[in-house]
Amino acid sequence: MNGHRTAVGRVILGSAVAIAVHGLLLRPHLLTWGATRGEAERAYPGDELVPDANSMSTMASTLPGPPAKVWPWLAQMGHDRAGWYSWDWLDNGGRPSADRLVPWWQHPAVGQRLNSTSGGRSWFTVAELVPERTLVLRADLRLPSGRPFDPAEGPAPRAFVSSIWSFHLEPADAGTRLVVRTRGRSRPRLLTGPLDLLFWEPAHLVMQTRQFHNLRARVRAAR
Repeated sequence: MNGHRTAVGRVILGSAVAIAVHGLLLRPHLLTWGATRGEAERAYPGDELVPDANSMSTMASTLPGPPAKVWPWLAQMGHDRAGWYSWDWLDNGGRPSADRLVPWWQHPAVGQRLNSTSGGRSWFTVAELVPERTLVLRADLRLPSGRPFDPAEGPAPRAFVSSIWSFHLEPADAGTRLVVRTRGRSRPRLLTGPLDLLFWEPAHLVMQTRQFHNLRARVRAAR
């Protein structure tokens, strides 16, 4: 019995140390993948939509073309449009993201819904938009259903997540600097905090870096 308790204690201690190392040493780098210190510390359009965020990331990459060549790929994003250019089997129902520009998807507008799942059960709303410069997508979801709610219609649900996913383009010597900022507020934090740390943040890193890779390939091929 004492041996069993000792083993359990070692597992608990080891898990606590691993979480502490991740939280203190690795997590800050994962949340700012590819971004300079200045980019990570800047305020961006859309930040004000989640002023009291309890989670945030800033990731960046340089794409091989000017903003005018990068913007059309972002403008046509959406589950029932061009996709998200990430791991399609995870976030696009297995349907390949577009590898060409589609003219009728080139005019997103503030207030427009971009479906994030098949059947339109949930979506992002275009919250802010400056062509060739800024695209801010917002999502407000009830938990655990994942169904959207409108924060303008009254108090937030008891369990929810409100977030933005924003894209910012700046000319760079080698092409375009694409900075992607996320900010989120959720509750109950007793549940959503550990999920952010152990699942959503690593998942976002995997998906965002894949999107950077695929956007880079598409912009390069279209030159």
